[in-house]
Amino acid sequence: MSKLTNAGTFALGHRTVNRMGYGAMQLAGPGVFGPPKDPTAALAVLREAVASGVNHIDTSDFYGPHVTNRLIREALHPYPDDLVIVTKVGALRGADASWNPAQSPTELVSAVHDNLRNLGVDALDVVNLRVMGNVHAPSEGSIEPQFTALAELQQRGLIRHLGLSNVTATQLAEARGIAEVVCVQNHYNLAHREDDALIAELGRAGIAYVPFFPLGGFTPLQSDTLSDVARRLGFTPLQVALAWLLARAPNILLIPGTSSLAHFRENLAAATIRLDGDALVELATIGAHA
Repeated sequence: MSKLTNAGTFALGHRTVNRMGYGAMQLAGPGVFGPPKDPTAALAVLREAVASGVNHIDTSDFYGPHVTNRLIREALHPYPDDLVIVTKVGALRGADASWNPAQSPTELVSAVHDNLRNLGVDALDVVNLRVMGNVHAPSEGSIEPQFTALAELQQRGLIRHLGLSNVTATQLAEARGIAEVVCVQNHYNLAHREDDALIAELGRAGIAYVPFFPLGGFTPLQSDTLSDVARRLGFTPLQVALAWLLARAPNILLIPGTSSLAHFRENLAAATIRLDGDALVELATIGAHA
């Protein structure tokens, strides 16, 4: 039995996926730009992920750019029948590795075709519209033109399901008035808890919530409380932080990313951790004032 089955499953569109998935962003070079330092190792991580039971991989053609999708295709194509690949559109990379908005309908259509070509598929499983608010937080503003453009591609059969990234509850409601939304990907972790109410709203609607930066992002989570709980349970702090997310709500799907087989295996082991009541109470204090 795969370790992943301990974490349970949840619906992602018309498919059911294991709640512990994998994020491919870190397979690109430093700063998510250019090729990986060790392409062989990157391919090995992808293949071990799928062999371990991961059936939800998160990517984007602006990672690299084009790098992670081409690695996924090389490592895994033809894809297993149960594998769901979720990509996102809404940004372009500059020659200086900058992250630039690409939000016009024309740019979004072009990005979808880039993803189709580089992943080697006729239709994308899920496409998230990445709204370019702040780096780590959404900002209000209509997303009707962007989401409508993606909904039209869905109607043409190029996209199976649609999702959102870096959005507010108001933007979610606007998008749901245009087409079905199967997932929301926002910044959330043990110390960054602004989306507590949104997670509950999505859970009632049967919509998956996928936290990005589940381990703190470019500055890893650091907390004496987290370290104390991890020491008592015999796991690393980051493993416990992932386990807390799995315990937080049944509609949370995790996509921790790494380019290291050792770190991938550590992340996978978080699916086996059962946090007792005392641990949950202690850990909740970390984000109590977020």
